[in-house]
Amino acid sequence: MPVAIITGASKGLGRALGAALAERGWDLVLDARTAPVLAETAGALSAYGTRVEALPGDVTDAAHRAALVAAARRLGGLDLLVNNASVLGAEPLVRLEGQTLEGLRRALEVNVVAALGLTQEALPLLRSSTAGTVIMLSSDAAAEAYVTWGGYGASKAALDHLAAVLGAEEPGLRVWAVDPGDMDTDLYAAAVPVDDGKRPAPESVVPAFLRLLDERPVTGRYAAPSLLEPR
Repeated sequence: MPVAIITGASKGLGRALGAALAERGWDLVLDARTAPVLAETAGALSAYGTRVEALPGDVTDAAHRAALVAAARRLGGLDLLVNNASVLGAEPLVRLEGQTLEGLRRALEVNVVAALGLTQEALPLLRSSTAGTVIMLSSDAAAEAYVTWGGYGASKAALDHLAAVLGAEEPGLRVWAVDPGDMDTDLYAAAVPVDDGKRPAPESVVPAFLRLLDERPVTGRYAAPSLLEPR
């Protein structure tokens, strides 16, 4: 069975994507910081009959990243790495004049440095797969100038460029930076707590990721809304 590592997998898009892959028979290695929530998610996904390894921890911890890859190796290898874990750097979001440097460093450490560290750890297994794939979770804030989204957007812009260069350096892999669009997640609620707009559930954008996995387009940056358009 194919094997995927998904970070930030206890809820939101990470959990929704994990459920879709489990339904397809994928074995999963799941990461999140909150152990009880991750354990509940792992139990729910195991009900699909797939093998699920749940490892609570922080992706900024090198030992934790190594443990995630070791778990995938025990399951037989690694075909897909989803770098989904993210932090905002400020909750709620603030203008750049009020962005703490500590918050920005945290956003860069989680959203960029840890993603690269886990990818480096996983590369030998990904290269051994016939369909090795890396998905970096991007954001429209990486490409657009939204007030108060500067720190988070800067981290995602850096992640986009990292993905582009990785794709050029690893032609045998697919490397996709994917902007999922606005979603009803805890991350967005923390970013803009007074926002009362109705946003789509994470499950609604999962078909965009499945389309990428099914069609395997070239390495690049993709936006989920365009992938959800009729073919």
